[in-house]
Amino acid sequence: MIALAPLIDLDYQKLAETPVATDPFPHLVVPDFVPPDSLRAVLAALPPLDKRGSFPPDSVRLGVAARELVRAMEGERLRDLIAARFGLDLAGAPTMLTLRGWTSDRDGRIHCDSTAKRLTALLYLNPETEAFERREGCLRLLRGPNDLDDYAVEVPPVNGTLLVFPNGAAAWHGHRRFVGRRYSIQLNYMTTDAKARAELRRHRLSAFVKRLTMAA
Repeated sequence: MIALAPLIDLDYQKLAETPVATDPFPHLVVPDFVPPDSLRAVLAALPPLDKRGSFPPDSVRLGVAARELVRAMEGERLRDLIAARFGLDLAGAPTMLTLRGWTSDRDGRIHCDSTAKRLTALLYLNPETEAFERREGCLRLLRGPNDLDDYAVEVPPVNGTLLVFPNGAAAWHGHRRFVGRRYSIQLNYMTTDAKARAELRRHRLSAFVKRLTMAA
């Protein structure tokens, strides 16, 4: 049997070579982690997702290229590489992966992620637009919890860019108001304590409810 070529490629080499930045907290930004040809295939395989919220992959209809990307994001190659870059032991850490496709004026408020999440990886799957060029909806890594303009790094949510950072009490982030289509994948490596288990249960319940909503 002839093995079929994968529909997508991910630039693991660029991830391996990108220096870990420390301002305002440890993080990696990898532009074009999903190269242009693969990004086009993924975008063609994503559903509209015309409402706000995070969707587990099994609650929406994904095309083949999008399913392949989800598998790669949850795979051991990415886990091992991220663990090595940040000096973390992520072996056995549960994963939680969700898709977002629509941002409203309720999104982007300054926050740190839940303490149940050890590390967050955000993969942005949008083409460049005038709104993003105006810095709307571009994630800012902040020096504190009070001022969205006090940022060290701003990450446009475009062109297959991957952002990775360990969670912590100082990992403040947010973005300027944006309403419209904004595709992203959020992958979290979770702790194994009771709070993490509760969040994973909530995630599974959300998946069930959203499957019912999609079927209605």
